Amino acid sequence: MNLKDKKILVIGLAVTGLPLVKVLVELGGRVIVNDLKSPKDLAEAIEELRDVKVDYILERHPQDIKELGAIDLAVVSPGIPLDIPFIQKLKTEGIEVIGEIELSYRLSKANIIAITGTNGKTTTTALTGAIFQNTGVKTYVVGNIGVAAISKALETKEGEPMVMEVSSFQLESIVNFHPRVAAILNLTPDHLNRHKTMENYRDAKFNIFANQDPEDYAIINYDDELCRNHSSSLKAKKIYFSRKQQLKEGIYVEDDVIVISFNNQKINVISTDEIKIPGNHNLENALAATAMAFVMGVDIEIISKTLKEFEGVEHRTEYVDTIEGVNFINDSKGTNPDASIKAIEAIKEPIILLAGGMDKGSDFTEFIQSFGGKVKEMIVYGETAEKLQATARALGFNNYTIVKDLDEAVVAAFKLAVTGDTVLLSPACASWDMYPNFEERGKHFKNIVSRLRRS
Repeated sequence: MNLKDKKILVIGLAVTGLPLVKVLVELGGRVIVNDLKSPKDLAEAIEELRDVKVDYILERHPQDIKELGAIDLAVVSPGIPLDIPFIQKLKTEGIEVIGEIELSYRLSKANIIAITGTNGKTTTTALTGAIFQNTGVKTYVVGNIGVAAISKALETKEGEPMVMEVSSFQLESIVNFHPRVAAILNLTPDHLNRHKTMENYRDAKFNIFANQDPEDYAIINYDDELCRNHSSSLKAKKIYFSRKQQLKEGIYVEDDVIVISFNNQKINVISTDEIKIPGNHNLENALAATAMAFVMGVDIEIISKTLKEFEGVEHRTEYVDTIEGVNFINDSKGTNPDASIKAIEAIKEPIILLAGGMDKGSDFTEFIQSFGGKVKEMIVYGETAEKLQATARALGFNNYTIVKDLDEAVVAAFKLAVTGDTVLLSPACASWDMYPNFEERGKHFKNIVSRLRRS
């Protein structure tokens, strides 16, 4: 892909914007950055790009496309909806609008193993990446996991695996993106404030398979009825995984052992109690990772060894500390109700739950119903505090407290806790009302706990 002397508009600096701009300039592109934020808000990013030749249009989108001159390509941040008038104008003018993962695909020589789903993406991506790394082959673990794919795209050599976590926002802006292996882990309502309907959200997720052909592999959660039913028309070879059912062909659990049944062969991988990361949701993640590694030819012993050793990822049911007999668990990655339900299922009671954040249009009924006697108190804060409170009250759960922020929530939880309790941060909401991302929220939680210990 030749970008030399091409005029490229980058819409939204965001997390991926910095490496994106650097790569585009490195390839000879003439870059304009457009962002609604002010120079003050973008001061750090602008400082980092100080020695990179970039033009800026900030605090507004251009009203007239002609102001930009002749644009050859627009690359949009995943956080920006594609239906805003400015992007629609670009498309009307015949300007191609793509996202960072589409550009990364076009520039990369890697074999892409792409992973999406509502929950479990980060853990499964990290686990799958660890399996490939343990083969001794240079492996890139990128995407929504925290490393922009574009930052590694130019390094890749033919056939090297690039394990990529991709979100529904990123998948909305693909054109030719073609993973060798693509997996969908599950589908539950999320981001409906942007996607509007569950059908739109599902279709965005299923874009991951759009450009696959019969030589590729589609890894599907058989236990998720929505995923299973919607996979019937896929062109790629479908490989199902199941925690609940024994499959004629696929990856499943039989007598508490992960089993691969493929091409009339049956292979035992590992006993489920040997998997280091706890919980049924992590067993599903292990099944998906096993499937992806197996179809790419990874030795069974390497898969088994990695499953025994992998300790999980930061901010996902991450043990933080025990203070005066009270355990603190960081599940800031629980950004929707279903993710937090899985965390509650994985943690031993009694739980003091910290929840709340930005409202993504989620319904919290099943979340509250999942408490099942395990949650002794819910402490809520942020944009969704009153919505969580109202849902709890309507369902007869009256042990809740509203506080201003996470600092107050942790302090209140510790005052309520007794030896043997677990204070679980699993917000069931996005972080964007108070933090730039869930990572910063999780780090703040750990800092608060650290201050508690010192005091």
